[in-house]
Amino acid sequence: MKFAIVTGASRGLGEETAKNLLVKGYNLFTISRKRKTNELKNLANENRQSYYHHSCDLSDLEKLNDVLHEIVTKLHKDELEELLIVNNAGMVNPIGPVGAIENHDIAKHISVNLTALMIIVNTMKKHINTERLFVVNVSSGAGERPMYGWNAYCSTKSAVNMYTQTSALEAEEAGSKDLHIAFSPGIMDTSMQEEIRNSDEDQFKLVDQFKQYKEEGKLRSPKEVADILTELIGKPSEIENGKIYSVYDLVK
Repeated sequence: MKFAIVTGASRGLGEETAKNLLVKGYNLFTISRKRKTNELKNLANENRQSYYHHSCDLSDLEKLNDVLHEIVTKLHKDELEELLIVNNAGMVNPIGPVGAIENHDIAKHISVNLTALMIIVNTMKKHINTERLFVVNVSSGAGERPMYGWNAYCSTKSAVNMYTQTSALEAEEAGSKDLHIAFSPGIMDTSMQEEIRNSDEDQFKLVDQFKQYKEEGKLRSPKEVADILTELIGKPSEIENGKIYSVYDLVK
């Protein structure tokens, strides 16, 4: 059997990717603060796949550990051909230059964007026996270049990229079939983009540029990006382990 864990699946890229995976034959676990609708449950029933939702704020690491224990317990009941993890959940706030943001916001940001991701992968690798662990960490172009006001966001996404590359290196040297990739989805029409456009220029110097993306229709829909990601996931034999894939490289 094939199972997938998708974080941040209540909206945007996470929700659309979760839908695609159910159609593609994956049984599904979702982790997010909210369950938006029963749409995923209904889709799972239509495709005769199991679906479990776990409500969790990923900045609450103690709660996350409890959720992961529940998932591990359920997974031990099945023989796994593949466990796919799509670490999609993330946040852009706090936005602002060093010295202008709150320490507790920095701590929460790192927990959601980086620590939770590492804990999920580490827990599954440690406790689940599967022919292949396939990890997709959703990253950003911000992880490869500094941007004024995004010291937290750029730093965590850069760390996600390095974690992906290091995990892939370890898998290769261990001779396992595990795959670890990062995926940069580009600019999408999501609530995160709305948060960015609502920033003050003193907080984020490129705010006018991001407003222009919206005005000029340059934002891809989450569905379009999810389809591109799902197609990539469906070709494991063609994947370069440890690679940071960009949506712009994958668009035909």
